Amino acid sequence: MPDDVSPAPNRYGAAAHHPAPQHPSPHIPLTRTPGPAGHPGPQHTAIQPPAAPTPYPPFGEAAASPFPPAPAAPAPARLRVVVADDNPVVRAGLGVLLSGRADIEVVAEAADGREAYEKTHQHRPDVVLLDVRMPGVDGISALPHLVGLAPVLMLTYSRESEIVHEALRLGAGGYLVHGEFTADQLVQAVRDTKDGRAHFTATAADALLAHMRQGTVPQRGPLPEGLGSALTTPPVPAHVPPHPLENSESLSQLQPSVGQSSVSGGSASAPNRQQYKLSSREVEVMDLIASGMSNQQIAATCFISEKTVKNHINRIFTKLHSATRSEAIAHWLGTAPRNPGRQP
Repeated sequence: MPDDVSPAPNRYGAAAHHPAPQHPSPHIPLTRTPGPAGHPGPQHTAIQPPAAPTPYPPFGEAAASPFPPAPAAPAPARLRVVVADDNPVVRAGLGVLLSGRADIEVVAEAADGREAYEKTHQHRPDVVLLDVRMPGVDGISALPHLVGLAPVLMLTYSRESEIVHEALRLGAGGYLVHGEFTADQLVQAVRDTKDGRAHFTATAADALLAHMRQGTVPQRGPLPEGLGSALTTPPVPAHVPPHPLENSESLSQLQPSVGQSSVSGGSASAPNRQQYKLSSREVEVMDLIASGMSNQQIAATCFISEKTVKNHINRIFTKLHSATRSEAIAHWLGTAPRNPGRQP
């Protein structure tokens, strides 16, 4: 065709244009977009993207469950504490320190031994923190009545060896002297006292060590400032009815006061303990049993394991022909009724 020859015009007067043939991808669907109404117009091809895949939950995230969620587990019960101290500053400080822990709650405070007994009887705490020197009823006087209601941890400035021995003899579950422990050590001691594990600061431990070096149970002498003489009967408050002892173990904790009065008062003859043929260690353990100590307290006092204490007690019970602690105490203190048909 000559160079000056142009393509023939189409019916609209424009040169005919023949676009290159379209070859769409076989994987992408094509659609045609219509021109203006009444006119076929140019044909435009629109590329439609493939449909989005079904979404999946993020990695590690479980699909929504059709079941309602399980209820949350209840929070563990908080350890309930009664603080007995005549110093309001000490009580306030202990309240802030202990109640600041998530698992401890101070439920009551007391300014003397009688109020400590009333609050303990009312609230039934898990642990009682007890000072020694308080006006009216001191801590040593109230202690034998408190240990029947809750574990007692002595927390005091009193560091005399006689007081330490008397507190442990009457059933205290530990002895801490102010200035000899940290805040964390106090909190741990409170928790352990609830579970029956004893804590002693350096002064109390030295008193126990001195006792062990003596090799015998020290004779009870007068306590400083007449401590321990304020009460002779349980301080039952007027608004709380007296409650019966729940078991024989509670009786064994209150028995020493009864047995001691019958022997020291002269109304009963001294018991013949030689007939039982106890070893020196068994005599020591039996004296501690008669004082109201638990196995754990005896182990701490004698620096032996609780298993060893149990072995001693089994042999003692055999020699005293006793089946319970209260029965053994009665034989040891000479208050058991005489049975002609049975050898002591």
